[in-house]
Amino acid sequence: MRMEQSTLGQRRKPALFITGAGGEVGHGLITSLSSNNSVDIVASDLRDLDEDLRSQCAETYLADVCDRDALDRLLSMYQVKEIYHLAAVLSTRAELAPEVAHQVNVNGTVNILQIAAEQGRMYGEPVKVVFPSSIAVYGFSSLAQKTEAGAVSEYEYCKPRTMYGCNKLYCEHLGRYYAHSYRQLAQDSVQGTDKNRGVVDFRCVRYPGLISAETIPTGGTSDFVPEMVHAAARGEAYTCFVREDSRIPFMTMPEAIDATLKLAAAPRNSLSQIVYNIASFSPSAGEVAELVKKYFPGADITFEPDERRQVIVDSWPEALDCSVAENDWGFKPSYTLEQAFEEYLVPKIIKQYESAT
Repeated sequence: MRMEQSTLGQRRKPALFITGAGGEVGHGLITSLSSNNSVDIVASDLRDLDEDLRSQCAETYLADVCDRDALDRLLSMYQVKEIYHLAAVLSTRAELAPEVAHQVNVNGTVNILQIAAEQGRMYGEPVKVVFPSSIAVYGFSSLAQKTEAGAVSEYEYCKPRTMYGCNKLYCEHLGRYYAHSYRQLAQDSVQGTDKNRGVVDFRCVRYPGLISAETIPTGGTSDFVPEMVHAAARGEAYTCFVREDSRIPFMTMPEAIDATLKLAAAPRNSLSQIVYNIASFSPSAGEVAELVKKYFPGADITFEPDERRQVIVDSWPEALDCSVAENDWGFKPSYTLEQAFEEYLVPKIIKQYESAT
């Protein structure tokens, strides 16, 4: 679609904006929001969205979050009330091209926060920015320290060892700044008419490893669990790249979507902090392998740790303290690990591969 500047004085349409909409989180958010929300959805990605997603949106665009001019043009016709900023270079690719990752993950986020601030100032009401972060923001110096720490809260051990983790942690701080301290020394802030404070309502949900039945894993550092399940369903041998005792928190993709929307819907005055941990279960890789073999008795799973990826997994917590999310906006896991297999993963994955044959 051709993008036009709105004419002066023209009333802009209320809308919510989703970046990086082509991923599975984007799919889930668009499906849920389009059925429950009367505000138009404007979605963007670097690649064409599929027809089903396009049909649920008022407009879809090919756009790079690093291109501020393009973002301004595509949003010129809308009063943006809510932004879900999903566009990012994820952990594995970020380690292969760290400078590119920084450009997309940090500069792209600054563009989104600036747009939110400008729209908030223009219309006199805060723009909500919902930002998915990651357990990659954490970093332990040793496996012993990780084991001793147990379930960690949002502000402990935040010393990431990956570019993706560094980017996400910095963007969490940027969101806090835009929400509470944006342009705090500007002239309109020191004359008692602070037009900048509170123009961005920033909310961050920190994802654990995500397990999906719908999409094929793409080699992410936490993908050893979904890779096991999908390989077993295809009847293929799988060599796991971490030790059997490797343990990090996980949740299913539908739970992540539901939690993200629940945080977005929470009254602002009920939120005691900017960043929230969420997770459902914390199995070891060996425990997952045994469960896979229960449902796929012929599964061939072996363990050959990749030292470089193992070091990264060992730097992430074995469990997350989600008590603040539970208290502030009612987060609650839907599944135990066993329930996730029984009720979600196994039936959906089997159906997916049966229909493909």
